[in-house]
Amino acid sequence: MKALITGGAGFLGSHLARALLSRGDEVVVLDDISGGKEEKIHHLKKYPKFTFIRDSILNEGIMDILIKKCDIIFHFAAVVGVEHYVVDPYSVLNINVNGTQLVLKLAHKYDKKVVFASSSEVYGKNPHIPYKEEDDRVLGSTKIDRWSYSTSKAVGEHFCFAYHKIGLSVVVLRFFNVYGPFLDSLDTGRVITIFLGQILRGKPVTVIGDGMQTRCFTYVDDIIRGILLAASNKKAEGEILNLGTNVETTIKDLAKTMIRIAKSKSKIQHVSYKNIYKSGYEDIQRRVPDISKAQKILGFKAKISLEDGLAKTIDWFRKRGGF
Repeated sequence: MKALITGGAGFLGSHLARALLSRGDEVVVLDDISGGKEEKIHHLKKYPKFTFIRDSILNEGIMDILIKKCDIIFHFAAVVGVEHYVVDPYSVLNINVNGTQLVLKLAHKYDKKVVFASSSEVYGKNPHIPYKEEDDRVLGSTKIDRWSYSTSKAVGEHFCFAYHKIGLSVVVLRFFNVYGPFLDSLDTGRVITIFLGQILRGKPVTVIGDGMQTRCFTYVDDIIRGILLAASNKKAEGEILNLGTNVETTIKDLAKTMIRIAKSKSKIQHVSYKNIYKSGYEDIQRRVPDISKAQKILGFKAKISLEDGLAKTIDWFRKRGGF
């Protein structure tokens, strides 16, 4: 199989590329390497069936050539990260919406299957837990930049299902707080790498608010396994599937667990939202998936505990050195 991974130099895309290459597939990664992501694909260059194209998802000429030649498209290219939602919502909307529309248009032209990487952000702040795939979306005001990412992913899903109605094979996957090696640069990006940078340097761990907001953290190997199951299962086509664990963890408990596993002397320091994000941000108190649909269709269930996953992640970052 020849797979095209858009955004394949990112966290999830690079892990997926390695999994596909390891089983003998041919993989083409297209990525513009924004945000210093190139290090995530260095280890892939040893595979003879790996090809990297540095370009934009919006380059229709390049995308036409790559999609015509592939067998399946894993569309992971997107602008992600809270720091981007609140600082540069234009890029979030432009890349995530227009890039997805272009991929789907060309996939339909050449009759290629698409696996679309969506997000648990789509649910917004719906208070009804756990989230089922068909649940309503509840968002804040369009004046709150934080919701631009959720909206962009939802529009992408709408395009997926619009193209599915006219014959495109497509699967939509909503991921829940995935973490692991290559996640982000320390001190930036998602909560685990922000905490980890502070912990490995012995600095206070800055927990925003009271730390009682919860997330369901899923180790990357489980998610990759779910992606591959979804890509090969005909029953998943035309469906939305939550991929993640339903084990809920408070942000404060996450900080405590990471400090303990790392054997760090760091202490927890509570900070206000305004000190971190200034304006344009609104938090979600709980985010828990209903995973019964993925279990039924794919036979998928996350296997790696938070303790084991964090230990693997902390060990990987620690071995990179610089502390």
